[in-house]
Amino acid sequence: MDKKTEELLKKCENVEDTSIMGTCKGLLKMMAEKDVVVEDKEGQTYLDMAENLKPSDVSQVLQLALKVRESGDITDVELKNEASRLIRAIEMS
Repeated sequence: MDKKTEELLKKCENVEDTSIMGTCKGLLKMMAEKDVVVEDKEGQTYLDMAENLKPSDVSQVLQLALKVRESGDITDVELKNEASRLIRAIEMS
């Protein structure tokens, strides 16, 4: 993991910003709607994650966003833009 990613994850530890939480939920719902699979999850869908999102889950969503943004297999521009929006929101927090 690179230093920038580590810094972003550290910022996620105590996120209480409602706009960041909203962006996380938006990304997860979009991933569910578009049937995007980034990694194997254990029994929880992206929609489940969005509905039960807690501040402590933001770092996990950030990791998904980073994977979506960097993935060569995912070509959906709208999804990549949503992932980038979340990453920028956390960077600015």
